[in-house]
Amino acid sequence: MKRNSRLSLALHTLGHMARDPGRMRKSADIAAHAGTNPVVVRRVLGSLREAGLLVSESGHAGGWRLARAPQEITLADVYLALDERLTAAEPTAETHDCSVEHALHFRVSKVMEEVEQTLIQKLSETTILAIRGATDQKSMSK
Repeated sequence: MKRNSRLSLALHTLGHMARDPGRMRKSADIAAHAGTNPVVVRRVLGSLREAGLLVSESGHAGGWRLARAPQEITLADVYLALDERLTAAEPTAETHDCSVEHALHFRVSKVMEEVEQTLIQKLSETTILAIRGATDQKSMSK
């Protein structure tokens, strides 16, 4: 997973939120910790809010917090909320009449759809709480 991806940012943030699910976190604080811009954080977390994974409150005491218990949020929930897909885009108008492009798109899309279904199934087996617990155990063993 790329360090600068939206999925990586979302999972990193939710992993920290799992430690104290009711605590509000400011976009600026999340951004500083993740080494990115608060606008990027708000866009990513906004997608999670739309999916019902986070709630946000505006104002001085506002911020972001988990909308559900961390044991109820799977990595698949986050992946799907961000609408990050492996499947290829449809052929463009310039290549629409190209039989090679059409055949390639059809074959690759079918394979990628199967891979993505397996990925989503595997991601659904792990919760944010499990990630939090794994990091807590790792830090305790040091």
